[in-house]
Amino acid sequence: MRNLAAVMATAEETTRTITLLLGNIAAISLLVGGIGIMNIMLVSVTERTREIGIRKALGATYRNILLQFLIEAVIIGVTGGLIGIAVGIGGVYVISVLAEWNTVISFAAIFMAFGFSVLVGLFFGIYPARKAALLDPIEALRYE
Repeated sequence: MRNLAAVMATAEETTRTITLLLGNIAAISLLVGGIGIMNIMLVSVTERTREIGIRKALGATYRNILLQFLIEAVIIGVTGGLIGIAVGIGGVYVISVLAEWNTVISFAAIFMAFGFSVLVGLFFGIYPARKAALLDPIEALRYE
């Protein structure tokens, strides 16, 4: 009995360590993905500076420009989330077939992962969206 308890304790500790490791990998991946979204959006703002200036000169408000770029950032997050979920489900399927394991995919985990990807897109899109919305229309029209 004592050996069984020791084996169970070791197995639980190993499971906890692996869970912590995977959680850290996921957190780093979310951070890197968010920084990627922010960089893409900053490049988009820079490339579209004249367009933003024209829109502002024609009456677009701070809110219009902000929402446009936030929606674009959320779309990137949604797309990344859908691709990530598809790759994750595919990976689980392949591993379960190769290892001959029965696996269960939690719909709660899928919805949570998708929600996080949308929130990452939104959060990391705020700075570029504000930068675009705060552009001076005259300076933006002069930009080349």
